Amino acid sequence: MSYVLVLYYSRYGATARMAEHVARGIETITNMAARIRTVPAVSPVTEATENPVPANGPPYATLDDLKNCAGMAIGSPTRFGNMAAPLKYFLDTTSGLWQAGALINKPVGFFTSTASLHGGQETTLISMMFPFLHHGAIIVGVPYSETELFTTKSGGTPYGPSHLAGEKSNLPLTSEEERICHALGKRIATLSNQLI
Repeated sequence: MSYVLVLYYSRYGATARMAEHVARGIETITNMAARIRTVPAVSPVTEATENPVPANGPPYATLDDLKNCAGMAIGSPTRFGNMAAPLKYFLDTTSGLWQAGALINKPVGFFTSTASLHGGQETTLISMMFPFLHHGAIIVGVPYSETELFTTKSGGTPYGPSHLAGEKSNLPLTSEEERICHALGKRIATLSNQLI
């Protein structure tokens, strides 16, 4: 069965919860599975290393996960209007995939979580697009036919799902944020199916 890779980094769990909702949307499409993967944290202490397998949650992503997927959903919390360093660090290792053209024409969408409503949701989503534009992937957003984009008071953009986690990262996803995540997953899976 073909799969859409749901690749994310999450520090406090909000982006991980979004990933689960994106995956549910993916799995509404016949013959398409969601493969959830994460990336390890990075540290300014150069001697620090992560265990090769996370203590809990999904496995760490490999380059083969990207190479063999039909499409991708990429998620990160916002760090000063940009993707978090652990995700950027992992994406910086994909030059071999770029040289092989392995991600050309694969649909890819993006999702993010922020502590404040105006904390850089859209710029973070755009920052995650840059590497995939270089890879030749097909960027997938959320169309305004998803009416939650008109009614949400927290997160959700045409660039991709977003979530307002609050300054203590303890706000749950709203029903609108969940539906926008679901819609992105379904759209990526639908396009991936069409392009296989």
